[in-house]
Amino acid sequence: MIDDQTVNAFDTAAGCGARLRQAREAAGLTLEAVGQQLRMPVQVVKSLEAEQWDRLGAPVFVRGQLKSYARLLKVDLGDVLDQAHIGPVVPPQLVSHTHTPRARRIAESLGRRALYVGITAVLAVPVWFATRGHFDSASTTPNTASLDVIPAAVPVAGTAPSDQAAPVVTPAPSTAPSAPYLASLTPVPRPTAAAPAPAPAGALSLQFKGDSWVDIVAPDGSTVEKALIKSGETRAFSPGQVARMVLGNASAVEVQQAGTIIDLSPYQRANVARFTVSSDGSVAPVSH
Repeated sequence: MIDDQTVNAFDTAAGCGARLRQAREAAGLTLEAVGQQLRMPVQVVKSLEAEQWDRLGAPVFVRGQLKSYARLLKVDLGDVLDQAHIGPVVPPQLVSHTHTPRARRIAESLGRRALYVGITAVLAVPVWFATRGHFDSASTTPNTASLDVIPAAVPVAGTAPSDQAAPVVTPAPSTAPSAPYLASLTPVPRPTAAAPAPAPAGALSLQFKGDSWVDIVAPDGSTVEKALIKSGETRAFSPGQVARMVLGNASAVEVQQAGTIIDLSPYQRANVARFTVSSDGSVAPVSH
């Protein structure tokens, strides 16, 4: 019969696998029962008891499996686990198996950037073309300006364009001796203004008591006159010469037809009068 001292000495001399096998047999457990409780294959349990560490993989997994087996059987392996030739737990080393040349990395980086630029262009160009037509149409929309304001590019009636201004002539110095001036009491006759020609029957006449912007159109659609008429001027048109007329600052224009003053208030809006002229010279509203 083996005494307790002999068993303790045998347990101390036994390795990890022998201790686990003895504890399992003492607990009355089979390999299948241990594998089922630890959720390990039976071959792994056999390899642990036989200390066949090379079949179990990395040392870190072997140590974990031994500790789980010992925890199940309530066996302390602290004094023999360090003596087992399992191998140290070394963190895995990351080894690069590929080497990319620097030129290739630069080329790949430039390629990715070019791809991003291309995708951006594909998305942005259609949007730009779609919005461009909208902005162009908005910019070409004609602006409505009041006829009370003088357009910048329209010449004023009775004045010459700025680029055809009359040249300034400097008089040459006279070399003749100055003669004495003689005073005369004879009155100098003043030139008389020519009497205006009589207007034809049914004619339409305009008398401007203030500056007014006019747009006068003939029956064929051509422009008879489109300018700023100064205060004090007059205009007369024969029947059939004018088809449509627009007068800015209409309150300062007196319109007569066959000697009768025409009331412009029915044709006036915001101090701008618009009306049509028939072939006999009569005035009618503009039809829209």
